[in-house]
Amino acid sequence: MPANMTATAPGPTTLDEIVENFALLDEWDDRYRYVIELGRNLSPLSERDRSEANKVQGCASQVWLATTVRPDAVTGPVLAFAGDSDAHIVRGLIAILFAMYSDKPAREILSADAIALFERLGLREHLTPQRSNGFRSMVERIHSDARAALAPAPA
Repeated sequence: MPANMTATAPGPTTLDEIVENFALLDEWDDRYRYVIELGRNLSPLSERDRSEANKVQGCASQVWLATTVRPDAVTGPVLAFAGDSDAHIVRGLIAILFAMYSDKPAREILSADAIALFERLGLREHLTPQRSNGFRSMVERIHSDARAALAPAPA
């Protein structure tokens, strides 16, 4: 990995940094290692969040996504995510999704197209169909949580 890569920098990596770093890497093997490195930088997921309720269905690997919703009078509910997987590459995909979606308003989450980003980064043609389907399952779960956050409270 080039010395100017930011994957090992402390704290979350921004989506812009991820896109820029992918552009710097010509070989898929280097990109694959970068995705794995992004996953290594995920914050640890608490044991209580490794629950059946947080498990993402439709993934070949075990994947957990925990969602926190914060009210915001200006933008509407803001969602933050924590997650983990038992597969290194999936942890990296989670990190990419978190760069795109975490700490964003629910409406912004629903309007952002992660599948287009997935294709733009070249991930679709370099991952197995099972991994691609798992990525879509994670995106759907995040969108479902955003829709639920926007739903009116029951009377």
